[in-house]
Amino acid sequence: MRRFSACIEWLFAHDGDAFADRVRRAHEAGLDAVEFWHWRNKDLDAIAAAVAETGIAVSGFVAEPMIALTNPANKEAWLKGLRESVGVAQRLGASVLIAQAGDDLPEFSRAEQRASLVATLSAGADILKGSGVRLGLEPLNTKIDHVGYYLSSTAEGLDIIDEVGRPEIGIVYDLYHSAVMGENTQQVAGDRLDRIVHLHVADHPGRGDPGTGHIDLRERLDWLFDQGYRGRVGLEYRPATSDAAAVRDVIKSLGG
Repeated sequence: MRRFSACIEWLFAHDGDAFADRVRRAHEAGLDAVEFWHWRNKDLDAIAAAVAETGIAVSGFVAEPMIALTNPANKEAWLKGLRESVGVAQRLGASVLIAQAGDDLPEFSRAEQRASLVATLSAGADILKGSGVRLGLEPLNTKIDHVGYYLSSTAEGLDIIDEVGRPEIGIVYDLYHSAVMGENTQQVAGDRLDRIVHLHVADHPGRGDPGTGHIDLRERLDWLFDQGYRGRVGLEYRPATSDAAAVRDVIKSLGG
């Protein structure tokens, strides 16, 4: 059975509402998990109350601060924030934290930036060890949404994870970003599915509802699950409508 998580930054969002109410709307729509981006700008007490009230899971959120791990000068500040993020994850019952590599910095070579990523993530693994929380480094597309970002290749992301060599550290594999970069899921994921801690989906163009564009999301998901992926699928797309029935239709179209 495929498990889905609603990114409530975009889904179930109504103008002027309390963020925690999106948790309740997701639950009413039949979702059993939600995710979001930053946590420092959220009312964590209200979110925790909504989670307790509904019994819904929090699949994950961003490890803050969101600063460039490609810059070695940011290592200690990020590790301090990671400790705090792990505490929030444990409070909310989240099993995944999401990290971004940061921009490709002209003052450092690619090799130096990769070394910074590996060193910082390796130190982060020590913080995560025994916490019940895994960290996913997320490759992003540099053609449309994240021009100048360091890590646009899923294969390179997996190579970095292999270099870190710690079970606490994996990748968030976003099928939208991967498809925009022209990647083939079977080729880039190969036999390294155990490094994938979470999936994201959206369609292209527009990063909209799955089924509205030309990415073969169902086919890619079928392959990933056939190969043994058992984590959640994060619905991280800009919805055409806030109608809960539309989200349920998306889930059905993706094999849920």
